[in-house]
Amino acid sequence: MKTESPRWFTSSYSNNGGNCVEVAANLAAVRGIVPVRDSKMVGGPVVTVPATAFVAFVVGVRGGTFDTV
Repeated sequence: MKTESPRWFTSSYSNNGGNCVEVAANLAAVRGIVPVRDSKMVGGPVVTVPATAFVAFVVGVRGGTFDTV
């Protein structure tokens, strides 16, 4: 049995001086989770989010749910 490793991804929109997060979306289908980490601290802590919650978050972002203006 092969254990899937996270493949970290930073959004192309994250060109703001290094203040961004990385996600390992490749684990969503395999394990049902999306690990998230600070791109400046790659060896630091990782928050593991259920894939369904991450999808709901992305849908909310795209739909403007979190817009402040």
